[in-house]
Amino acid sequence: MNRLVKDQLARNSMMILAGLAGVLFFVMLAALYYRSLPILSTKTVTELLTGISWRPSKGIFGFLPFIVGTLWVTGVSVVIAVPLCLLTAIYLSEYSPVWLREWAKPPIDLLAGIPSVVYGVWGVTLVVPFIKGKVAPLFGAFTTGYCVLAGGIVLAIMVFPVIIHVSLEVLNAVNFGVKEASLALGATRWQTVKHVVLRKAVSGIIAAVVLGLARAFGETMAVMMVAGNVARIPKSVFSPAYTLPALIANNYGEMLSIPLYDSALMLASLIIARPLVQGQPAYAHHTVRRQAHARREYAVARRPRL
Repeated sequence: MNRLVKDQLARNSMMILAGLAGVLFFVMLAALYYRSLPILSTKTVTELLTGISWRPSKGIFGFLPFIVGTLWVTGVSVVIAVPLCLLTAIYLSEYSPVWLREWAKPPIDLLAGIPSVVYGVWGVTLVVPFIKGKVAPLFGAFTTGYCVLAGGIVLAIMVFPVIIHVSLEVLNAVNFGVKEASLALGATRWQTVKHVVLRKAVSGIIAAVVLGLARAFGETMAVMMVAGNVARIPKSVFSPAYTLPALIANNYGEMLSIPLYDSALMLASLIIARPLVQGQPAYAHHTVRRQAHARREYAVARRPRL
């Protein structure tokens, strides 16, 4: 066979596979929507999303406690994780010696490979008793330890690798000449980081936070083990919470015997998937900008100098 024909076949095959990979997510969304139609045809979206009672045996499906619980846990994890991750990325990029930076990267990346159930066991054995015995009494609150704060702490540690890795990559991509120009004008290292590096990298840092948020929003096992799983709207960080992923994991085996239960859980999956869809454009926008910036720098580097 002619080598040009082989090349064309290989290119077309890879294009088809790439297209299938891109379409697969939307096929999953369409399937979830199709399986959610029975409950959407009998109850309004407003009734489902604003209902506070969850009694499947009586045909009552209120998702509001689960949505609010998911937002509480995710919000606490982001509040804890973002400052720590950003400061870590700034230190590794701008202040640390090369040997320390290279030594720190593998342990940080290794956190992403630890199974979520291990994080959950760690949370049950350490975080939950610490909150019950040390943190809650400081604020005059009573809690069993299985609460929003426990879920937020465990989840924050789980998203550390995502935010740190992407933020570090973004900070390292800032043009070194811009940093040198700032330092040459008399700016301190911190002033350069604050007024030059962070301004250049702000879109990438936002993309890193969005990716971490998407990772946290869909986490199941670890949060399910430490958040309490009580179907009520949390009133504080010491209240138990029930997240959407935990709802699906806990009840999927029981749904066959109750009408509309299957459809309700499929709708819960669709609700979880929506923030993931909305978070992708931010990361894609940052990737396009970074690639365009790299092409401009490459063109400038190859430009003949007089």
